Amino acid sequence: MAASAPRVFVSHLAGTAVFDPNGDQVGRVRDVVALLGRRRLPSVLGLVVEVVSRRRVFLPMTRVTGMESGQIITTGVLNIRRFEQRPNEHLVLGELLDRRVTLQETDEQVTVLDVGMHRLPARREWEIDRLFVRKPRRGGGLRGRRGETLTVEWDAVTGFALVEPEQGTANLLATFEQLRPADLANVLHHLSEKRRAEVAAALHDDRLADVLEELPEDDQVEIIGKLKDERAAVVLEAMDPDDAADLLGELPEDERDHLLGLMQPQEAAPVRRLLAYEEGTAGSLMTTDPIVLRPDATVAEALARVRDEDLPAPLASQVYVCRPPDETPTGRYLGVVHFQRLLREAPFVLVGGIVDTGLNPLPPSTSLPALTSYLAAYNIVSAPVVDEGRHLLGAVTVDDVLDHLLPDDWREAVAMGTPLDGAGAAGGGRAGAAGSGGGVLPGPAPEGGRQDG
Repeated sequence: MAASAPRVFVSHLAGTAVFDPNGDQVGRVRDVVALLGRRRLPSVLGLVVEVVSRRRVFLPMTRVTGMESGQIITTGVLNIRRFEQRPNEHLVLGELLDRRVTLQETDEQVTVLDVGMHRLPARREWEIDRLFVRKPRRGGGLRGRRGETLTVEWDAVTGFALVEPEQGTANLLATFEQLRPADLANVLHHLSEKRRAEVAAALHDDRLADVLEELPEDDQVEIIGKLKDERAAVVLEAMDPDDAADLLGELPEDERDHLLGLMQPQEAAPVRRLLAYEEGTAGSLMTTDPIVLRPDATVAEALARVRDEDLPAPLASQVYVCRPPDETPTGRYLGVVHFQRLLREAPFVLVGGIVDTGLNPLPPSTSLPALTSYLAAYNIVSAPVVDEGRHLLGAVTVDDVLDHLLPDDWREAVAMGTPLDGAGAAGGGRAGAAGSGGGVLPGPAPEGGRQDG
């Protein structure tokens, strides 16, 4: 690193790639860990790095040798023992951004937009020494002019030690704006319950719905329970019906019925149908929104539907051909057309003429083992579910099957960085990297406290 003691603002670190000395990427930065209160300026202990398995590990700042050009270079290997926050430690992105603090000179409240840290000369230790803040709106109210922004010294403000009842989220959300829903869900899972509720309240309905689908069940129930009932119903409407049904199935019956009553009838209807099926059957696992086409639809129309970027890959693997009506439960089910067959046919060909009728549909009572064998036997990732009258009710996709084959807490295990097979390290603590090679060290940290050197 340059000898001029660089300064970095932490919002620029979010999502930054972390490389080992060999140039191999080992993860991405998700937060910065700081220790407040022991010295005049807070010490930066290290970075929270998310490795490929979505495990969050601790990277001591003493192991950072380069921090420039949108990348971070480390010495040695990363120990992948799961990161656990200790008392008096603060996550800078998760906890300090959007805090309201007081300028000592003017006794004026300001909002923290970013936090700056610098490296101590000739050392690998870092301190927080700057804050980028915004003053209140001028003129008051929503029409007042946006407040002035300025950079101040850390010790020019007070108030970080106080518990703030309502902390903003704008700058935290901006930092993680480009994250995929699964990655943002991982961020939410690691926030405090209070901060998680604040961020969930600030997310747009569709974005929150996507994130909820990726969270462990306990987090889903916690978040939906803290939303106003009307908004909770809107978010449930935005979720895939099968995911909404799974979430509602975790709630007490009276609360579930209340939320269903607040949903739009056309949105609540498929969710009610899914809740009526026995748990662990094809009916309870299916989605009610597969691609349904009439037999007189063309290959060009089918491919246009498959190209929808919001469509999960398993559902895009095949289209279901049915008599009208097109909404589930449909008219009589005729068969499927696989995506590869669509690619081999001319755009004007009618899908009714290329239907695969050899793939027998499943009744909604099909058990999970039978469903798993069906998908494996036919080498497919999606299966049609029909009623006794051969009306298409929905489709079961391989991801839904995996959700139920894995342990109940698999989402939490992945979010917490715990291997599903029980191998590897568990527990908290800080472990510094050891050795001169690169990569990730797959073993538990030494006992006896933080090993940062």
